[in-house]
Amino acid sequence: MRVAIPTDRPGGLDAVRSDHFGHCEIFTVVDLDDNNAVTAVETVANGTHEAGGCMVPVRILHDAGVDAIVVGGMGARPMQGFAEVGIKVYFANREAVPSVSAVIDHLAANQLPVMHPDQVCQGSGNCHH
Repeated sequence: MRVAIPTDRPGGLDAVRSDHFGHCEIFTVVDLDDNNAVTAVETVANGTHEAGGCMVPVRILHDAGVDAIVVGGMGARPMQGFAEVGIKVYFANREAVPSVSAVIDHLAANQLPVMHPDQVCQGSGNCHH
C-alpha cells in the first residue's frame, strides 16, 4: 500500500503532520509491503491552494500512485474527489497521532478508521484539515 500523510518540511518518518491537509507544504508518502513493513519513503510537493485548490492534492496524489491518505479532517469536495479516483481516506487525530511514524504504526495495527462523508468539515473555519 502507498500511503500519503500531509506534513511539514522536510517530511519523512519523523515529520510532524501538517495542521491543514489542503495547505500542507508536502506529503510524506510511505510504501508498505503486505506485512505493513516500510519499504520506501519519499516526499511529494503539494500544489497551491487557490480557488478550487482543494482538488489539487487529489490529482497530485493520484498521479503519484497513492492508495490511501491519512488526515485529521477534510472538506466534502476533496473527500468526494479521493473516492472518485479510488484513494481511501483514513482519519487520525493529529494530537493523538502527531508524526508520520505514529500514523504508520496505527495504520499497521488497523487502528485508524476510514473517514465517512458525514465526518467532513463544514467550512466553518474551526476544522483542522
